[in-house]
Amino acid sequence: MREFILTTNKNSDKAAFTLAEVLITLGIIGVVAAMTLPALIQKNNNRVVETRLQKFYSTINQAIQRAEVDYGDKKYWYQDTNHIDTDKDGNPVKGSSTVEKWWNKYMAPYIKTVDIKYDDSGLPIFMFADGSALKAIQPGNMRDWLFYTGDPEKCIAKYGSDTNSRGKCSFAFIFMPGGDGASKDANTSEAWRHHRNKGFEPYKYYWDGTKDGLINGGSYPGTGCNDSKTAYCTALIQYNGWKIPDYYPFKVSY
Repeated sequence: MREFILTTNKNSDKAAFTLAEVLITLGIIGVVAAMTLPALIQKNNNRVVETRLQKFYSTINQAIQRAEVDYGDKKYWYQDTNHIDTDKDGNPVKGSSTVEKWWNKYMAPYIKTVDIKYDDSGLPIFMFADGSALKAIQPGNMRDWLFYTGDPEKCIAKYGSDTNSRGKCSFAFIFMPGGDGASKDANTSEAWRHHRNKGFEPYKYYWDGTKDGLINGGSYPGTGCNDSKTAYCTALIQYNGWKIPDYYPFKVSY
């Protein structure tokens, strides 16, 4: 007697995904992406900000060293006064500020500036090739500077003002290598010790030299880097090897 062997067509038994299963899978992928994408974006933001801060710090201070070869000790040519001319209607005249003339003489030959923009008060904003920028922020002096890690207009628009943007997309620096030479107050003189005889440094006025001091600040108003203070945020990043620490209080951008 012949034996009949039952065979099956494996191809006919292949499983297929239903529309519901496909939609569920896509939904899970979407949830995972929504959870991880913000963290990836912020990680990239941190890396760009860290890189641009460190690059600026190195580049500007190399430029100062090169300028010293031509003009002597920086203490004698840094200047601490600023002035902006106005027209007959009281509007600032672009290009008239002391700081822009100073920059063009002492810094521009050694650090590439691709453009100069102006804020509403006529203060110049020096634009760099990587998209970052630098501005002296006081109409009356040249010691306080803000470094923007990206487009200044975008930075200010996002947070509403230069003040609110600090520690997030703008970062405070001081260039005052002579310190406050006119002061006879020992406490004031000591307050400049992190800037005296230095180049462009993260704002450290009155810093006590400790990590806790960078975070919580000291007796001088606004010092620290926490939820309510931003003056030392640049210095805190520098203290951490130009890396944004896990305990940094703000999300940075560029």
